[in-house]
Amino acid sequence: MQHINFTTGINQITMQREKHFINSIYYQLEQTAKYCKYLGNQLFERLNLPIPLDEFVILDTIFVNGEICQRDLAKLILKDRPSTGRLLNSLEEKGLIRRFADTKNNRLVKKTKLTAKGQKLLTQITAVLKDYFASLPGILTGEKVQELKIRIQEFREGLEKEVEMKI
Repeated sequence: MQHINFTTGINQITMQREKHFINSIYYQLEQTAKYCKYLGNQLFERLNLPIPLDEFVILDTIFVNGEICQRDLAKLILKDRPSTGRLLNSLEEKGLIRRFADTKNNRLVKKTKLTAKGQKLLTQITAVLKDYFASLPGILTGEKVQELKIRIQEFREGLEKEVEMKI
C-alpha cells in the first residue's frame, strides 16, 4: 500500500488519478458517511429506541471520554456548539446527563457526565444495536472490517492536520 504525505498536495495527486471528483476517495467517503447516517436514523426509528441517534452518539462519546466540556464534545462529534448545546439540553431534561461547573486552563467551564440513568440507557441501546448488527449478513466481516477501520482512521487523522476547525 502506498502511503501519501498529506501535507504535500494530496488533492493534486488524487485529482491526477481520478478524472472526476465523484470518483475520488473524498466523494466516496462522503457518500458512504451519508448512507451510514441515514441508516442509523432509520434504524433508531425502526427499533423504536427511546432517544435519537445524535443523542446516543453524545452519550457514547461522554462515556468514552469521561467528564467533558461542551466545546470538546462538539469537536469530537463534529457539530457546532449551539447544536451540541441543544442536544445536551435535551439529554439533561431526560435525566441522562448532568452538567456542572469546573475549571479548565484556569477558566470556568461547564462539564458533562453521564447519570446512572444515562449509563443504563447507553448499555441497553448498545446491546440492542449489537444484537441487530449480529443478525445481519455481513457486508464486510472480521479482518476486513478491522483493516477498513484502520485505513479510514489513518486517512481521517491525515485530514485532521489539514482542516481548520472552528467549533
